[in-house]
Amino acid sequence: MAQVPQGGTRGSRRCAVLGKPIAHSLSPVLHEAAYRALGLDGWTYGRVEAGEDDLAPFLATLDGTWAGLSLTMPLKRTIQPYGHPANLWARELGVANTAVFSDGGVKLYNTDVYGIARAFAHARGETAPHIDDAVILGNGNTATSALAACIMMGIRDVTVAARHPERNPGLAELGARHGIQVSMLPLASDGTIVRLETAGIAISTIPGHGADDVAARLDAADARVHGMLLDVVYDPRPTALMRAWSRLGGITLGGEEMLLYQAVAQVLLMTGRAHDDAFDQVGAQATHEALETAMRAALEEAL
Repeated sequence: MAQVPQGGTRGSRRCAVLGKPIAHSLSPVLHEAAYRALGLDGWTYGRVEAGEDDLAPFLATLDGTWAGLSLTMPLKRTIQPYGHPANLWARELGVANTAVFSDGGVKLYNTDVYGIARAFAHARGETAPHIDDAVILGNGNTATSALAACIMMGIRDVTVAARHPERNPGLAELGARHGIQVSMLPLASDGTIVRLETAGIAISTIPGHGADDVAARLDAADARVHGMLLDVVYDPRPTALMRAWSRLGGITLGGEEMLLYQAVAQVLLMTGRAHDDAFDQVGAQATHEALETAMRAALEEAL
C-alpha cells in the first residue's frame, strides 16, 4: 500500500482533483475562488489525470504540504484502502469524493450526498412543503449518493429507473436500512414516464446524452410535470431532459448546483473549518453565504 502524507505542515498547502478524464473539471475554479474568499494566500488547487492504476503511485509522491484531494470517477471507490471513512455517508456507501490529510491519518468523506440535498434545499427554500416521493434515473455510484440524499431529505418512496435495474441491489438494501421503499423500473418502461410526471423530485445521474431518449418520451407524452429536476450533468447545459422538463411545467437545476455545494463542503473540511459530521444532514450545517457567493460567481463566469 502506498504511503500517504500526514497533516501538520503550516503555510503553503496543496490540494487537487484526481480522475480520468479530468481536463474538464471545474473544481479548481471553485476551490481557488474559495481560497481567495477565505484569505488563504498560500493554498493552491490543481488537476491530476489519474486512473485506478495511477492512484497508488501518485499518493506515494505526496508530502506534508498536501491538505486534501477531491476524487472523481473512477477513484471514488479506489481511494477506500488508503484512508478511513470519517462521515456517515462515506461509511454507509463505501464511496468517497474527498480525502483530507490530518495528523490522525487520511480521512475520507462523501460530500456528494450533501451537495445534492443542499441544492434542492436552496432552490426550494426553507418553508417549502415536504416531498414524499422521488425518481432517480440511473443506478451507478452517483445514483447511490442520490438515494442517500433522498434519505437525508426525509423522502420515503423512491423509484430507481435504469437500463439494467438488477445490477445494483445495494440501492434497495440502502433504502431498507433507512426505512425507505425503493422500487426498481427499466428506464425504457412507460412506468418510468408516469413516475416522472407525478414525482415531487427527480434526479438524473445518467451522463452525457444518455437521458435524451427519456426526454423525448416525456415530451411525446405531453403531460404536465409538477416536481423539481436535478440533472447532475453540466455539459451539455442545459440537457435535453432539462429542456423537456421546463417545457412541461417543471423546475430544473443543473449539475453545477450539486457541484457547488459539494465543493463548499470539501473546502470547509480540507481547511479544517468543519467537523467530520457537519454534512451528514442537510440542515445541520449553517450556510456560509459569503463563501457560497464567491464560489458561485466564479462558477458562473467559468460556465
